Amino acid sequence: MKKKKVQISLGAGILAVLIFWWIIASSGSANVEQVVRVQRGPFEIIVATTGELKAQSMERINGPEGLRARSIRLQDIKIQDLVPEGKIVKKGDYVATLDRTAADTRKKDLEDEVEKVRAQLERTLLDTSLNLRGIRNNLANLKFDMEEKQIALEQSIYEPPATQRQAKNNLERADRAYEQELQNYTLKEAQAEGQIKDVRINLYQKERELKELLNVLDQFVIHAPKDGMVIYYREWSGEKRKVGSSISPWDMVIATLPDLSVMESKTYVNEIDISKIEKGQVVRVGVDAFPEKQYTGVITEVANTGEQLKNADAKVFEVIVRVNESDPILRPSMTTSNKIITAAFDNVPYVPLEALFGTDTLMYVYRTNGVKQVVVPGEMNDNFRIIEQGLQEGDQIYLSLPKDAGTFKLAGAEYIEILKQRVQEKKEAEEKQKKATEEEEEKKKEMMRQMRERMPGQERPRRRNNE
Repeated sequence: MKKKKVQISLGAGILAVLIFWWIIASSGSANVEQVVRVQRGPFEIIVATTGELKAQSMERINGPEGLRARSIRLQDIKIQDLVPEGKIVKKGDYVATLDRTAADTRKKDLEDEVEKVRAQLERTLLDTSLNLRGIRNNLANLKFDMEEKQIALEQSIYEPPATQRQAKNNLERADRAYEQELQNYTLKEAQAEGQIKDVRINLYQKERELKELLNVLDQFVIHAPKDGMVIYYREWSGEKRKVGSSISPWDMVIATLPDLSVMESKTYVNEIDISKIEKGQVVRVGVDAFPEKQYTGVITEVANTGEQLKNADAKVFEVIVRVNESDPILRPSMTTSNKIITAAFDNVPYVPLEALFGTDTLMYVYRTNGVKQVVVPGEMNDNFRIIEQGLQEGDQIYLSLPKDAGTFKLAGAEYIEILKQRVQEKKEAEEKQKKATEEEEEKKKEMMRQMRERMPGQERPRRRNNE
């Protein structure tokens, strides 16, 4: 039994020694210094972004054009029904139905107003007829009275002069009363015609409003203006307009029929990289849904001002990329991966970024021949950097800091002055840009100050003469 315990202890000790030597060997192999060669060839600087496909042009499916009439007075009209997004429709096919609730309420109000104005017109016509008939009766009585006064005057020729004058005065008084009543009748008639005209105009307006509303209500069922694929309209907030969304006289788009023959990728570039982006730059476009497909594109639009997107800290600038190829599998709203080529070099030497050490004023690499080589770096992308001076194609360098880096001899000291000069030029350029930005801000502030001074009610009080 004792002998068996000794054997177990001896086996455990041997196993521990083997594990220790295995750990030592593994750690040694992990610390093997990796060596790479300086490569030469084409070199690209790329800004990678994520975008979304959209058609370059589209036909808008709008609500009734009559909604823009001032008499309609309908603001937010909800979409009650809408065909599924992506449905292929022919010209005249059903697309959507608008909610009639607000329109029906407005229709009932207009019908009530029309009936009210019609009743008002009838009352006005009746009142006018009665008033004018009373005046006409009075004119007839005055005319009879005037004729009687005329007869009395004729019979007064045999009476004394005083009686004759009295008869003449009575006739003149009766004639004047008749003329006054006749003028009154003319004025009353014109006044009545004006009142009737006003009521008729009001009735015409209400009837026209009702007719326009009925015409609009007939268009609350929306049909496709042409053949195409229905794509939901994206509002300014970024959300798609769907069932339950509202349209208004100022924004009547219900859906769209995009032209799928020419597609664009709408993407955003952060404010750090936007200075590298220009119109006309070539873009490699990939579609996440079809990773085996690759397309080319060109930048057609670059926004001048940035914007803050939801759930984003930094500001971004909108960039539009037109896809050169046409493919029936491409659909709006598909996610794209865009590689914007901001610069391209035909045949230059370059090394991995991990192989470069130091700072902007002194950058170097460790060569396998024991030399700490100072280099003049150029442009870089996410993984590599161009070497303008200090290395040649095929030179072997360490990818990480070698163990005996302190024993390497420094070479290329003549490049140090070039590096310092570049740092100085970069600093001067940044200061110049900063100064230009500050001057631009000052100009904007001055313009705003002048605008405020010119605003009505903002004039400064004039000084008195004795001040």
